[in-house]
Amino acid sequence: MNPEKDVLTTGEVAKICNVAPRTVSKWFDSGQLKGYRIPGSKDRRIPLNNLLQFMKAHGIPMDGVMSGKTRVLVVDDEKDITDALRKLLAEQAGYEVRTASTGFEAGIECEKFKPHVMILDLHLGAEGDARNVAAMIRQNEDFAMTHIVAMSGKLTDGQAMGLRQQGFDLFLKKPFQVRQVVEAIEKVHSLVS
Repeated sequence: MNPEKDVLTTGEVAKICNVAPRTVSKWFDSGQLKGYRIPGSKDRRIPLNNLLQFMKAHGIPMDGVMSGKTRVLVVDDEKDITDALRKLLAEQAGYEVRTASTGFEAGIECEKFKPHVMILDLHLGAEGDARNVAAMIRQNEDFAMTHIVAMSGKLTDGQAMGLRQQGFDLFLKKPFQVRQVVEAIEKVHSLVS
């Protein structure tokens, strides 16, 4: 987001706070988040100062306000992969990247970092850990805007097709090139833009 902007749309506020646009509308309609409606329209606008006051009052991390960068969380128990993706995605695509190596760490990072996109290895830890992380994200309204990209080198095309019902937005087959990862991130992140 451009920090020079004084007034924001509900969609922009949703991205900054990492919530669904309808959540921002509820905050606005209940009077918790101050703003105004555009005359002759149902569109809402929120002055940046009002948003900052609201975020401070409700303990919402401020990192989304000043950083216009897409936040990406890479979750994989193979350190080589997380280290390489962190470095390459930050340098080549300008993303803000954090990593986790367990489902527990992923949960903690989600709470602190509020990722726009999570890249999640399906074979993380014990059987079902990755699916449990995806289910946790999908059940928590605070992460309604977080998109999950599954990655695996072991799935058949048929198994990959069934991932959408399990809460995943996209699938990357290992091994992949950085360009493919960036394309996947841009594809799922543009769903909310």
